[in-house]
Formats: sequence, C-alpha cells, structure tokens
Amino acid sequence: MSGARARWWLTAAAIVAACLGLAVACGGGSKQPPAHAQLKKVFPRTRGPIPSGIHKIRHIVIIMQENRSFDNYFGTYPGADGIPGLAGNPGPLPCIPSGAVHLARRRHRHRFRGLGQVQGCLKPYHDRRDENLGGPHSARSALKSINGGLMNGFAIQAAKGLHNCAQAFNPACASGSASKPDVMGYHTGADIPNYWGYARNFVLQDHMFESTLAWSLPAHLYMVSAWSARCANSDPATCKNALDHPQPPPDYGHGRFRSTTPPDYAWTDLTYLLHKHHVSWRYYVLKGPEPDCVLDTAIACAPVAQGAKTPGIWNPLPYFEDVHQDGQVGDIQSLSKFFTAARHGNLPAVSWIVPNGHVSEHPPALISAGQTYITGLINTIMQSPDWKSTAIFVAWDDWGGFYDHVVPPIVDHNGYGLRVPGLVISPYAKRGYIDHQTLSFDAYLKFIEDDFLGGQRLDPRTDGRPDPRPTVREDAPQLGNLVHDFNFNQAPRRPMILPVRPKTDLVEPLLSSFFRIG
Repeated sequence: MSGARARWWLTAAAIVAACLGLAVACGGGSKQPPAHAQLKKVFPRTRGPIPSGIHKIRHIVIIMQENRSFDNYFGTYPGADGIPGLAGNPGPLPCIPSGAVHLARRRHRHRFRGLGQVQGCLKPYHDRRDENLGGPHSARSALKSINGGLMNGFAIQAAKGLHNCAQAFNPACASGSASKPDVMGYHTGADIPNYWGYARNFVLQDHMFESTLAWSLPAHLYMVSAWSARCANSDPATCKNALDHPQPPPDYGHGRFRSTTPPDYAWTDLTYLLHKHHVSWRYYVLKGPEPDCVLDTAIACAPVAQGAKTPGIWNPLPYFEDVHQDGQVGDIQSLSKFFTAARHGNLPAVSWIVPNGHVSEHPPALISAGQTYITGLINTIMQSPDWKSTAIFVAWDDWGGFYDHVVPPIVDHNGYGLRVPGLVISPYAKRGYIDHQTLSFDAYLKFIEDDFLGGQRLDPRTDGRPDPRPTVREDAPQLGNLVHDFNFNQAPRRPMILPVRPKTDLVEPLLSSFFRIG
C-alpha cells in the first residue's frame, strides 16, 4: 500500500470513528428495523392527530458538500439530463474550445489573426482519478463559462485562471494542463457507487442549480438566508447586494478584498424565523481545515482552521446579527454533537451540516474521502430513532469550474448559478425518481418554511425584520417544490445501510495534495 493510500485510510478511519461508537450507523451490521412500521410507531410522541403530508417530516437535514457540477458526477446517469451523446442522451458529444488554443492565441497573436482558422476542442471524458483540481469558479468565471448560453467556456476559463497555485483553494485558481484540464472530466457509478446507489433507491434532482453565480461564501449565505450582501453596520437597511464579494471573514485574501474586521451580516437569515416560531435548529461543523480563499489575485493561501466557534466561509452564521440577538450562537455546534443527537433520537427540526477540507470534495480533496464521510452521516441518520420522520437533502455548493451543459435559468441578477448534484433521501422519498423540476438551494428554505413555519417567507414585507433584498427567492415562479420528491402515503421505507468504504474504480493519486491541507 502506498504511503498516500495508507494516510487516506487513516483519515477514513478517523471519520468513521467520529460516529461516537455508532457501529451500525457507520456501516455496521446490526439488525435493520422492519419496513412495515405503522404510523403510531413512527410518531409515538405525537399528540393529537397524526401528521399528514409534508408534516410527516419532523427533521430536515441539509448536507452541503463542495465544488461539483451535475455532469461531473451524474452526466451519464440513466434517464437524467446528462451529457449529450453519452448514456443515451440526445445530441452530439460536446466539443468545446480548447484552453490550449486560447493560450496560443494570447501568446502568439500575430500568428492567429484569422481566428476562424484555428482548430481544436475538448470533449468530456471519463476521469477515473480520485483527486481532481477543477477550475475558476467566481461569478465572472461562471458568466464566461456559460458564454451567453453556449456553455463552452469552461476549458478557456481553466486556461485563463491562476496557475502554479500552492493550493487550488482560491476561486480564481485553475487546474492541470491547458491541453486537457480536468474540468471536462466526468465520473460514473463505478467511481462513486454510493452516490449512484442513493440516486437509484431514492431521488436524484437533475435540475438543481446553485442559488447564485458565485463561489463558496455567497453559496453558503444563500443556503441559510437566500441572499448575499454587504452591510455598513448592524442595521439591515444598510445592506446592499453583493453577488461575488460579501464581506469575508478577517485575514482572508489580499488586495482590496482583504478584510481585517469581522463581517456584520445584518440582513435576515432563516434562523430568525425558526426562533420566532420556536422551531429548533443546529448548524453542525466538522472541525478541520476550511480551504476556500477570498476571491482575489492570490497565488497561494493557507487553509483556515474551522470549528463551531470559528466562523468562516463555510460557517457564516456566527456573523449574523439576528443569531446573536436571539441568543442562538450556541446552536452552531461541532459535528460530534450531531452524532450524539442522532443516537438518542434528539435531532433538531432543522440541521445544516458542513464538512472540513479533507472530506469536502473541494479540489484537491479526494472524492472517495467525501463519499465515505457522506455515507457515514446518512447511515447514522438511518439508524437513528428519528429516521422515520426525516428528510435528508444532499447538494454541492457550487460547480467548482467543472463542465455542465445545461444553461442556468435567470431568476434575478444574482442567479441561478450552474447546475450541481442534488439528492433526496427519506423513508418517504420516491424510489428511483428523477426530479426534473427547476430547483435551487432556495427550495430547501421553502420546504422548511412550508413544513414548520406555516409558509412564512424571508420576505421583508412580512417577516418583521425588513431588509432590502431584491427578491423573495422562495416565491420565485421558476422554483419547483420539493414536496414532489415524496410519497407521503407510503409506509416509511426501511434504511439502506451502505459500506463506508465501497470498492470503486477511482485511481489513487501518486502524491496527493489532499494530504498537504491539514
């Protein structure tokens, strides 16, 4: 076994050990609960009428991973809107302009005055590597990759991105060689068998779009508040739209986007409404490195230590004014608390879970490490007493520079962003269903609001804490409804416990930079 692989297994073992002794929840073999559980057993603590419809879901768990496009993970999934020309999808196989040609044009312009004579393009290819590097994923890169709907700028953006980055954590950084950047690679079910297994047995969403045209920080702000802004002070009225550059945590980045003071996120996030309606919530953070850097011209940036008490790009809630005003900073907790709550059947109504850099799938973290981590989380929930009333939503926060062929819908000047994978796992989820609705992370907020808040929205006109957000995203006419992914008339389905270390066709890196981020 190579040294790199040995260290990977040590990391995987640590992830599994984090389940606090839940051997079954992390892939053990204890007896599974019966499939024919009656509703009175599902809701033993319910007083009054047994819940119906969406209200059978009493626990919502949102698991957010990092930096993958839909085509990168599910572009060849049968029946999904995948890569044209592959897996029975209609149309010719795309061949997009090569970044190498772009560089040649830029470096030798006198030779390429007749640009129409330049030949060269890149096609999607099966990438079996466990370690990917991706490409630039700022708002500017998104627009250039979309290229007016042609969806052909990904390789050029990879070529134009910052190279020789000490760590590929900056959203402006690019990957590999310009002649064959891995942004054009895709993975199959043999590479990520557990993710495809969840899709086959539960719900795959093939039109889930990042809420905004940007990178990790705006994506995570949208995940909890449906907006990304900069505020002059603690007054929500001073907040202004900030698509790509909300105020970052201190000491991130360089140049004009570097911040030396903590952000003040004064606009309203969902926890304000949850607290107002006495709905429990937790934001669980896995301790470790947080790899993203602020978007700027930095070639290298060191990973930042992350924990429940260390706010950052993946953990923005401690910077929200209303979280402090409501006295709920303590509801931002270590992931170890999640495992304890799951074991005892004490999951809150709403949980968000964010990874650390090792298991995030954010390049260059290993795909296999992320799959192990996600499988452990899902196994834990499935073996919890709360499984029978839980809905799990899994998504990836942005596209990471990877190719996708679907043009994002326009909901406002902030988004939607590019397409990302989305999974729904629940005892009430439809089996093997592919949801073709137009969705974004806003649909998670909408589902929570419809389930627990009587349909109350993050709406400045009605929520009691007005801010100048441009759009009430949950009410956007383009947005689908996650209720369609469920069959609430069926008996709750039994757990599907998967191995946390499945056999895959992924090729281990010879010298993985994954082991240089801790």
